[in-house]
Amino acid sequence: MSKAGSAFAVFLFLLGIYLVYTGTANPVDVIAGGVAAAVIAALSADLVVRKPGKVFDPRRWVAFIVYAVKYLTVIEARAHLDVIRRILSPSLPVDPAIVRVPYAVSDDYAITTIANSITNTPGTVVVDIDTERKYMYVHWIDAKATEDEEARAHVSEEFESYAKLIFEG
Repeated sequence: MSKAGSAFAVFLFLLGIYLVYTGTANPVDVIAGGVAAAVIAALSADLVVRKPGKVFDPRRWVAFIVYAVKYLTVIEARAHLDVIRRILSPSLPVDPAIVRVPYAVSDDYAITTIANSITNTPGTVVVDIDTERKYMYVHWIDAKATEDEEARAHVSEEFESYAKLIFEG
């Protein structure tokens, strides 16, 4: 794929994000978002796109859309409700811990997606990443497991499966 193809993919992604976050599709917003997305895409496509041949792989885009919708609705809502429940019911047991969570992806974008997904979910925060040993150290407000693989199953397994499909698939 050419530089123009990579820039076009980045443009579509940025414009989509802009339109979702502004929540509008009136012509002025679409044009303003399009101009901003075009300028940023032209300047950054070479830095952002690492595998130009896979940019338009529909499986990656479907995985991204499914993950974004699921994360922003189901996963976030569930985590917010859990934290709200803990605030409103101080007698609920809380078992905070820093757990070691292994990961199997190697792409920087995938690692960042997993870490950001964990941190943006209420009740968990990635405090360190050991890229040599492939561990994330996560502060978990109510640790349901302290063993590596069990913690992974609770904290990051779903995030990792989507990140792998999107960035390494």
